[in-house]
Amino acid sequence: MIIILKEQAAPQKIRELIADIEGQGLSVHQSQGVNTTLLGIIGDTTKVDVEKLQALDVVAQVKRIQEPYKSANRKFHPQDTVVDIRGRKLGGGHFQVAAGPCSVENREQILTVADQVKAAGAGLLRGGAFKPRTSPYAFQGLGGEGIELLKEARERTGLPIVTEIMNISHLDLFEDVDVIQVGARNMQNFELLKELGHVDKPILLKRGLANTLEELLMSAEYIMSGGNEQVILCERGIRTFETSTRNTLDISAVPMLKKKSHLPVVIDPSHAAGLTWMVEPLSMAAIAAGADGLIIEVHNCPEKALSDGAQSLRPAQFSEIMDKVKKTVDFFGKSMDENQM
Repeated sequence: MIIILKEQAAPQKIRELIADIEGQGLSVHQSQGVNTTLLGIIGDTTKVDVEKLQALDVVAQVKRIQEPYKSANRKFHPQDTVVDIRGRKLGGGHFQVAAGPCSVENREQILTVADQVKAAGAGLLRGGAFKPRTSPYAFQGLGGEGIELLKEARERTGLPIVTEIMNISHLDLFEDVDVIQVGARNMQNFELLKELGHVDKPILLKRGLANTLEELLMSAEYIMSGGNEQVILCERGIRTFETSTRNTLDISAVPMLKKKSHLPVVIDPSHAAGLTWMVEPLSMAAIAAGADGLIIEVHNCPEKALSDGAQSLRPAQFSEIMDKVKKTVDFFGKSMDENQM
């Protein structure tokens, strides 16, 4: 349920209204716009007396919401959410590119790639310390050592770091990580999502291989209902009957998510296609569709990569794509941080 308040509503009257609603066992999310103040009512609103609310002198209109997700719903929060990552903004017209290797393999590799993606214009450094792999015999990542190497790369370059969490028990290791990524396989790990709701840092939530957009938004709701509203949605391709690409990039997810939710949306073209030559066209399509950012895999020696070398760009290829990304972002009226340009 949404309560739209009158423009000149007295602050004391608003506080009294909120207290009355919370007294009924409901939660209230207040959103302050330029000309409108909204109260999003979260909980079982079936017994709320709508006529009584509409009769109050501070209330302009009351609307019931049908979607099961409330905090992530644009109807509750008309303005785009802007996520601040160590001073680098994402969403609301601010565009970011996160780049780096699929897996952190060793110190030389991650420091080299970090230098190169920063020089090309990336605003964030991505790299896997813990890696979910289909085969139990494949490289699983360096774990805590990988996070330490990412932190060293951040200190060297100034790039905030993005890395994936696999298990609640690892949460302490992520205390100094700037953006915690929840991978496609963990999108519906609800216990993990609830725990991340109590973390005061951005969460990059990837869509599952066979999940609907509503299921993605409900997973975001798990995080936001715990108090953490810094959620970034990521479309990384879904599994279809098509076999010519690793996954099928659902480019329509971008405008649809933008319509349904106020949360920023980024695209991962590397995992979507699994082919380096497709990263550029998919990146351009993502920007045109309204995405707020990209996550691109870059490796200094893809043929020797311990994971996902076939989809990883060489630094020179990434630099060429970034030149086009900057021009396309500018053409569509979004901005990249000055320290990215």
